[in-house]
Amino acid sequence: MQPYDVIVLGSGNAGLCAALSAREQGVRVALLERAPKEQRGGNSAHTGGAFRVAYRGVDDLRSLMPDLLESEVESSDFGAYTQDDFFGELAAMSQYRTDPQVLDTVVSQSLDTLQWMTGKGVRFMPIYGRQAFKVDGKFRFWGGLTIEVSGGGLGLVDALFRRVEKDAVEVFYGCRTQHISRDPDGLWQLSCADGRQFSARGLVLATGGFHANLQWRTQYLGPGWDLAKVRGSRYNTGDGIRMALDVGAVAHGNWSGCHAVFYDVNAPQMGDLNQLNQQKNYFHLGVVVNADGKRFIDEGQDFRNYTYSSMGAKVMAQPEGVAWQIFDQHSHALLPDEYRGRQVTRIQAATLQGLIEQMEGVNGPALLHTLEAYNDAVQLDVPFNPAVRDGRSTQGLELPKSNWANPLDRPPFVAYAVTCGITFTFGGLKVDSQARVLDEEDVPIDGLYAAGELVGNLYYVKYAGGAGLTSGSVLGRIAGTEASARKAR
Repeated sequence: MQPYDVIVLGSGNAGLCAALSAREQGVRVALLERAPKEQRGGNSAHTGGAFRVAYRGVDDLRSLMPDLLESEVESSDFGAYTQDDFFGELAAMSQYRTDPQVLDTVVSQSLDTLQWMTGKGVRFMPIYGRQAFKVDGKFRFWGGLTIEVSGGGLGLVDALFRRVEKDAVEVFYGCRTQHISRDPDGLWQLSCADGRQFSARGLVLATGGFHANLQWRTQYLGPGWDLAKVRGSRYNTGDGIRMALDVGAVAHGNWSGCHAVFYDVNAPQMGDLNQLNQQKNYFHLGVVVNADGKRFIDEGQDFRNYTYSSMGAKVMAQPEGVAWQIFDQHSHALLPDEYRGRQVTRIQAATLQGLIEQMEGVNGPALLHTLEAYNDAVQLDVPFNPAVRDGRSTQGLELPKSNWANPLDRPPFVAYAVTCGITFTFGGLKVDSQARVLDEEDVPIDGLYAAGELVGNLYYVKYAGGAGLTSGSVLGRIAGTEASARKAR
């Protein structure tokens, strides 16, 4: 039996922030990770590293990016993203089901927490490549996202691990915790699959959701979800949720909901750190059709940051669970790197007819009719502006495209085959604003904390890009501090 003051389960962003904040308090901390070392980092390692943060202007951003060049400030319109903006957008996207106290904690502490992370070695930078378009000579950021971590999700994990190792947090890889319990002295006892045992006065769960658990996906998300590809970590199978429920935690949140995106049809079945960027999230700049040759979403309903997380479910409902994103040269140059990798399932042709002939399994005549009707419906008198909700829409179609509508008339034409890739699940545990896990009576379970994607308080129906890493950092930092305070008490 190895005793510690605080034990953290899971080595993603939330778990690493929890371990570092606990270690700051001078207590002995262990980090237990189910995956082998080369697969560490949980879902965080699979992300693009974008963070949603409340800021009042460029001076706040300078505190996160001290090496921001004056030339970058002059050539960029960073604008502002206030706490009211952040809170209001996430509350509305959850249809006002989100826990207001927990969300307010995430929002109000977002800037301070990211400043704390810079002190731990995390390097933030403007998210030019994915969240900014140059309009009238200036880069303009859109969709509530302005910053990302240098090196993406892997860069984030590596930076935090360097600090974990420097701060002498003890890390155990290949250590799948299967059972937790509290002894009469109030210590948490942990048993791992390989026989190792640990104990601690404070326990932080940061093991992610259950997106990689095929049985739970089918049970809670519904029929067909066993067929989805897994975008994130293969190790997020709901272990932390299950163990917490076994000791009295209450199930909470949108258990039938998840973050799932358009994903390359030939991507690996499980998330692979050697083949990242398989998602296809810039559909709002093109047209999306199914095998019947019909459009099935309003591609321009809003910025992709606010709609992309529901696209996986939309494509799952289509014939064969497959769709095609189609672009021409109006917008193809605006697509980011995720459309340019070597593994991308992509076809190209000089004519729409030639493109359609290459789209295997698609009703060609129906698709040609769909695209011709779409082209005729675009309101050409409204200027195209990808950096704002430009109102350039279609007119007269049963299913409109509300923004960024360009006729497909500039060859060459390009199409990408997509299916569903699940990123994480929304359901999980109920926590309070101190990251304490609550039971069915809303009473904190003594010494048990949670952060990251297994928290069920925040996301319902939709998810706003960049919110997950921010909430994981904020609640992870709080959880580590609160768990370490138990030693003093």
